[in-house]
Formats: sequence, C-alpha cells, structure tokens
Amino acid sequence: MSLVLQGVLIIGLTSACWFSWKFLTNPLDNIPGPQRQSFWKGNLTQVFDAFGWDFHRMLGEKFGRVTKFHALFGDKMLYTFDPKAMHHILVKDQDVYGPSPTILAANQLMFGEGLLSTIGEHHRQQRKMMNPVFSINHMRHMIPVFQEITNMLQDTIVDKLKNGPQEIEMLEWFTRTALELVGQSGLGYSFDSLKEGSANPYSAAVKMLIPTLAKTTITRQFVHLVVKIGPASFRKWLVKVTPWKTLHELDDIVDIMDRTSTEVFESKKAALEKGDEAVLQQVGQGKDIMSILLRANMAAAEKDRLPDKELLGQMTTLVFAAMDTTSGALARTFLTLAQHPEAQERLREEVTQARAEKGVLDYDDLVNLPYLDAVCRETLRVYPPVTAVIRTARKDAVLPFSNPITGVNGKELHDVMVPKGTTVVISILNANRNREIWGEDALEWKPERWLSPLPKTVTEAGIPGVYSHLMTFIGGGRSCIDRALISIARIFRGFKFSQLEMKIVLASLIEHFTFKAPKEIFWSMGLSTPRVKDSQGSKVQLPLVVDLVKKA
Repeated sequence: MSLVLQGVLIIGLTSACWFSWKFLTNPLDNIPGPQRQSFWKGNLTQVFDAFGWDFHRMLGEKFGRVTKFHALFGDKMLYTFDPKAMHHILVKDQDVYGPSPTILAANQLMFGEGLLSTIGEHHRQQRKMMNPVFSINHMRHMIPVFQEITNMLQDTIVDKLKNGPQEIEMLEWFTRTALELVGQSGLGYSFDSLKEGSANPYSAAVKMLIPTLAKTTITRQFVHLVVKIGPASFRKWLVKVTPWKTLHELDDIVDIMDRTSTEVFESKKAALEKGDEAVLQQVGQGKDIMSILLRANMAAAEKDRLPDKELLGQMTTLVFAAMDTTSGALARTFLTLAQHPEAQERLREEVTQARAEKGVLDYDDLVNLPYLDAVCRETLRVYPPVTAVIRTARKDAVLPFSNPITGVNGKELHDVMVPKGTTVVISILNANRNREIWGEDALEWKPERWLSPLPKTVTEAGIPGVYSHLMTFIGGGRSCIDRALISIARIFRGFKFSQLEMKIVLASLIEHFTFKAPKEIFWSMGLSTPRVKDSQGSKVQLPLVVDLVKKA
C-alpha cells in the first residue's frame, strides 16, 4: 500500500472518529431537550426566532434549568438558566467560555474593534481604559444635561397636544431621546433638537439594526469565514453585487453608523489637539465620556494606549448599546404603565409629591424614589431588553449545576462535560422569570415585590448578575458596557448610568402626561422591539394615546 493511500486512510479514519465523537457520542446527549425541527437546521430557527417567546417559555417549563437543542447538521447546543452554571460560564470560567468566532466577526463588521469584538487580554485592556468614565461623580454631573434633554422632549409633546389627546408613535421619540442623551453625555455631541422633522438618520438606522440582523440567523453562522476573504474593499464589493435585499439593508445601516461615528470622533480628537478653548466650545465642554476616554488614552503609558481604530470602535459600541436598549426599555416601561393605570397613577403621585417638596430632583432624590425604582427593576426583570447571551467553550470543561437534573437515561446529573466548540445559550429571560426563585407569580409584573425584602429564594439563589439578583445586565468580565451588553459592579457602573437615564425620562414624562395603549403590541426577542399586532410590514413602532395630566 502506497504512503499516499495510507495517509488518505488515516485522515479518513480520524475524521470518521471525530464525527462519531462530535455527533454520535456527544456528552450532551444525556441532557434532555426538544426534538429537532429539521436535520440541517435543528432547532436554530425556533431558538433564535424573533417571536419565539412561547418556545423559550416551553424550554424553561418543560425541560428546566438545563437543556440541549440541535444546531446545524446535528450539532448540539446547551441552553441554561441554572445559577451555578451561569456563574461558571460568566464569572469563574469566563476565560473558558467566550463569544463565538461568529459573534466576534459580526460585531467587528458592525461596530469595529470595540469591546464587543475583542477577547482575553485585549478585551481587559479596553475595559481598563473605559472603567473610570462611569463614576458616580460623572453621573451626578450629567443630571442637568439629562434634564435639559428631557425638557426638550416634554416641550415637543406638549406642542403636539395643543388640540387635545393624540396618538403618538412614542418609540421614535424614545429612540431620538436616547440618542441625544448618549450623544451629549457620552460623546459631547448633539444629534437631535428633538423637534418635529429634525430626526438624525442615525437613530432610525440603529433602531433597525437588530430587526434586520434577525433575518440572517442561519447565514450568520458562516460570517467568521467570510471576513477572512480578501481585503475589506473586496468584501464591500462582494456585498454590493450579492442580490440579497437584507444584506444591502444591513450594509446601509452599518455605513450610516460608521460615517457618523467617524465624524464625531474626528471632531473630538481635533478639539482636544487644539487645546482647552476648543474643547470648551463643544457640547458638554469636554466632560463627556469620549473626551474623558481620549484624555485618559493620551495620558496612559504607551503600552496601555488604544489605537484610533479601537477608540472609534468604543464610540460606535457605546452609542449602539446606549441608544437601542435604553429606548427599548423606556418603550416597554411606558407601555406597561399604560396597561396598568393604577401603577401609572401611583408613580405620578410619588414623583409629583417629591417635586413639590424638593423642586428640581438631583441624583440622590431620583435614585431614592422607591416606587420609581421598583417600576424600573420589575420592568427590567420581566422584560429584559436583551433576552439571551451566547458563549462558546474554548476547551473541554465540566459545567456543574445548582441542583441535579434527570438525564435522558433516568439518572441524576450533577454536571456535564461541555466539549470544546460547544455553543451555550444563557437565557436571561428564563433566569429572571424562574418560578423556583421568584415564586409562582414570577411571570407577573408586580413592582410591589421590590418594596419589601426579597425572599430568601432570590437572595440565596447565587444569581451571578451585577444588578438586583437579575441577569438583565449579566455579569463577569463582559458585563454591561453601558446598557445591556454589562461589569463587576464595584468598579464598573454602566447599568447605573442606564438606570439614571430611564428614571429621569420616566419622572419627567409621567408627571406631565397620561399614557394609554390603543392597540395590541407584540415584541420581538433578541434586543426587544415593539410592533403593532396584525399590522402590515415589519415597522417597529409603539403608538400610545398621550394626554396632558389634568391639574387639580
């Protein structure tokens, strides 16, 4: 037998053994889970269905805290909301479980070389540079800025109501407000005057990014291979000539994001190079997040400095993470209050009374309003803006469970061997709604649960999230950068920044306006966005009937 033939046989035998181990004797086989929907797609289209709420609820209720499902060509993925498993994935073994090459490649294409597209030491270096800009003192300084922007929104709504109550598409205004909030406080840049007809195209583009991306569930699995094909100019040409409408829409959205971020970045950099006088002429007078970051970068030791392309990536990441999830969270909160008029009135009374006693509410006043805080926490519990986070095992690892589960073979399992390359989906949604932890009313929106001490089942569950025993802002070394994408709470307070923005907008609008929901709304998963049920097309929108509060 020739050496060539021997080599072919050895390679073939090795491949067959690998295939048998990977697909026929996978350790995940003993984990219970749903039947595959198709051979080549498995359950992927169900798990990542933009409207797969019922499927995810079924996974949690029928299969429990740990389950498996099928991916492409018979591959297996793990799905969990078990507290101990989540702690290992996100905190204890965070260097073992990282973003998949597919997600990193997609993030790099959309956001550049920012925090969402780096791993390991590179990621830690970027976080180290970002951490100081989210201090409590900085947030206190931002209060007047936030108030001024919210007052602009309030004035515009008042003008729209001059002829009485109106149905207003509020998602657009929440999106534009969130962009202006992060623009002024984060970038020292004004995107929008919040007047009718003055919307910046950036806000509309970013709002459509995730809904458009949701149409590419299967093809996204191969994006890490595409980014290796030739130079960027060739890949750009390839996108242009590919006859696929969704791909062209994504390309247009990313182009708008990139152009806007580059324009803002260059203006910030030029002002800093000219000196203090030029900086003082900019919005925010150099006290915004990017100005602080750019100064810190210039002052850092050479080995710690980030190159311009990474600073630009941080800017794009910051704006997207800040704007999209905050606008979604505001939309969900106002819709929920519109559906619970008694809660809306109770919140209005609390804010009105506080304003009567103290006048302008400062940072401490806002964060200490108990019912306002309860409304925010409960909304973020039941309706997390991001419903799942995905990690991939970089090597074989044992994943332990809080309590044993029953395997397919009927025996108790206290842990499972997770093979290298396995994708793990952490369900933020099911973690926040777990009846074992939150009680039989876990699916109900009840702000009152936060007004008394939480039960021991919550406080002793060991949830590894950085915020209120919730997974909304996840935890560990890749926790929330600004909103829902998320730090170790002691040193990184991005989620507090988000909460402050939400509370200021809520307090301002709820004091002056009433809100009713005239139409049935349904929400997409991923980064949650609202649509009118049974409406034509895929337009994201939240129509609410708004009226002025009747003064006694």
